[in-house]
Amino acid sequence: MVKKLPVLPLFLIIEVVLYAAFLYCDVIGSFGCSTILKYISLLLCFAFSVDNHSAKDGGFVCLALGLTAIADFFLLVLNRWYEIGVAVFCLVQLIYALRLREMNEKAIPFWIRIIVGFGTLAGVILSGLFNILNLLVCIYFPQLCCNAIASLLQPDTGNKRLFAIGLWLFVCCDICVGINNMPISNQFLQTFVSVAMWAFYLPSQILIVLSASRRLPMNG
Repeated sequence: MVKKLPVLPLFLIIEVVLYAAFLYCDVIGSFGCSTILKYISLLLCFAFSVDNHSAKDGGFVCLALGLTAIADFFLLVLNRWYEIGVAVFCLVQLIYALRLREMNEKAIPFWIRIIVGFGTLAGVILSGLFNILNLLVCIYFPQLCCNAIASLLQPDTGNKRLFAIGLWLFVCCDICVGINNMPISNQFLQTFVSVAMWAFYLPSQILIVLSASRRLPMNG
């Protein structure tokens, strides 16, 4: 009989190689090559989630990773039509919120999510920066933060721990994205956040994928 390849170690090894390669490309300024490697790494996350998720809640992760690949096609590969990409990421956060409920996480009341979102939106309007993209960001980012906070409200066991770490790395990534889109005169800071956002992002996606993997223990 032909022995099956160890899928999980192989997945992790390939992702580590891609991770190191695109970070190196970012540092030396080879952004075209970096973009290709980044998107391949995301597609690999999605492919792994399709075939290696747990029956309990893996469907949420598969759907979320598929939508993540679509969102990053606009935000990363095309580098335009950002409104579509962020709108799709809003759906991703909705799916993760549903997953948290399915995992019996303590839910953050819906009214708190609304207040946080409207508070963020009010700040953008008062600053004179209101547009469709910023409106979508005001929906997306507060919901990501609420999901990350909700992930900490249960004992950190098994898949819950991986999911929580993944969501908080996701938050760190988006903070770097926000800083990167500000007018920054400090060249070192500009370079740092442009590299750091993906240094956080791919590990976040890998941990989210692993949090639904049937190849890992779910309760310990």
